Amino acid sequence: MSPSRPSSPNFNGKWKLDNSENFDPFLKDCDIGLIKRQAVKLLPSEHHIEQEGDRMSVRVMAPGRSGKTQEYQVGEKFSETEINGENSEVQTEWEGETKIRELHRTESFEYLLVRELQDEETMVLHLESTKGTKAKRVYKKIKD
Repeated sequence: MSPSRPSSPNFNGKWKLDNSENFDPFLKDCDIGLIKRQAVKLLPSEHHIEQEGDRMSVRVMAPGRSGKTQEYQVGEKFSETEINGENSEVQTEWEGETKIRELHRTESFEYLLVRELQDEETMVLHLESTKGTKAKRVYKKIKD
């Protein structure tokens, strides 16, 4: 059993992509084709998050796409479909006081995603491929 959630992070809210760093090389390392990589880079994305303790509901949305919803308990595994259509198993755990670590594994690749609450207005997704390529996606909280 994983340690319980620290008391400080609160990921609740709607988050809009503000900027990305090194995302294309990361996607390439994960064997995502050129057309999908170009499309992903051009589409703005949002994460709508509801958090209740260790329970997370993350709705990832982008214009013209159906989006996906991740429902999970931090410290447990869940399944989802990756951008290339493969099913993945995702192991989650708390990392420190402000981060959730997600290890995504499919039959053909794996990567690490660390969701960090940098401050009340900024959430950062740190991504790392098994080849060592690191990327960062910075999201800003949407004011209602």
